[in-house]
Amino acid sequence: MQGDTPPASSETPQADTVEQAWSLAEPAPEETAVAASEGIREAVSEKSATVGSIVDTLDSLALSFGDMRISLFDVLIVATILVGVIAFAWFISKLSRRLVRRIHRLDDTQQLLVEKIVTIAIWAAALFLGIDLLGIDLTALAVFSGAFGLAIGFGLQKTFGNLIAGIILLMDKSIKPGDVIAVTDAAGNESFGQIRKIGVRAVSVTTRDQREYLIPNENLMINQVENWSYSSKNVRMQVPVGVSYEADMKLAEELMLEAARASDRVLKAPPPTVWMSEYGDNSVNFVIHCWIKDPEDGVGNVRSAVLKKLWWLFKENGIEIPFPQRDLHIRSSDQLDRWFEMMLARSGGDQVTKE
Repeated sequence: MQGDTPPASSETPQADTVEQAWSLAEPAPEETAVAASEGIREAVSEKSATVGSIVDTLDSLALSFGDMRISLFDVLIVATILVGVIAFAWFISKLSRRLVRRIHRLDDTQQLLVEKIVTIAIWAAALFLGIDLLGIDLTALAVFSGAFGLAIGFGLQKTFGNLIAGIILLMDKSIKPGDVIAVTDAAGNESFGQIRKIGVRAVSVTTRDQREYLIPNENLMINQVENWSYSSKNVRMQVPVGVSYEADMKLAEELMLEAARASDRVLKAPPPTVWMSEYGDNSVNFVIHCWIKDPEDGVGNVRSAVLKKLWWLFKENGIEIPFPQRDLHIRSSDQLDRWFEMMLARSGGDQVTKE
């Protein structure tokens, strides 16, 4: 018995076959590097046809790099989100700095360190937030990642090193705002200055003549630094003085001590001292050692005040301040004798005499 077989269908899936063939023949659509722009474009097109047509026009102006497509609309969306994220990060970092400064349990150095760490964390979070909002397909940038990473590595190597060096300086408190350090300029002249600010890249040092040096943080880590106020602000300064060999040395020392004690900025403890340093060519040289506790206000003005006071004390007590003197010996010769004779003849022998 022959079983019934279902009749062959007269309809064939020709439409589906054609669509599959076309789908295989057509190239894959280009991928956009900014996924966020697609959702925004569709949402705007649904709300308003006029705005949607403008968006479509901006989206039609595009450049293609392989499978990646970047339109003018993508660029505008990226710029808007970047500006918003940067403004948000700037506002949050500024607010965090104000909150940190209200913590009175932290000293100035600890506050600055916390501010830097919080600022770095905020900007790092803003970077990842921006990438997430944009929906950037980072794999689309794989072609440029090698060269881009190499360029960033070479370009930001010093900046990153200075950033880490600044954090280390703040952590060990070897250099902190308010310290007085010795600064050497390009000509090799050394002067001292006070640290005003430790930035991301450099330390700002202001000298007494209001010249501001920007020293990279890394240099302060590598090179030797003379910090006048690292463990204490007390600084001993020297005032060299020379007196005549004929002077009363004991009286001269007492007058030097009196001049040092007369200065308002010289500390009473430790007291000033006077050392005899050497027997010079024209004078006996002394050095007045005195201590100050405010080197940021300058040391030259203290030295000037001590020397001025000492000048009048030496004058009142008859202590001579010598100056270089030289004896000139002229050997006799026939020409010199004739010259003296001519001068004697012209002057009548009264004004010029020969020794």
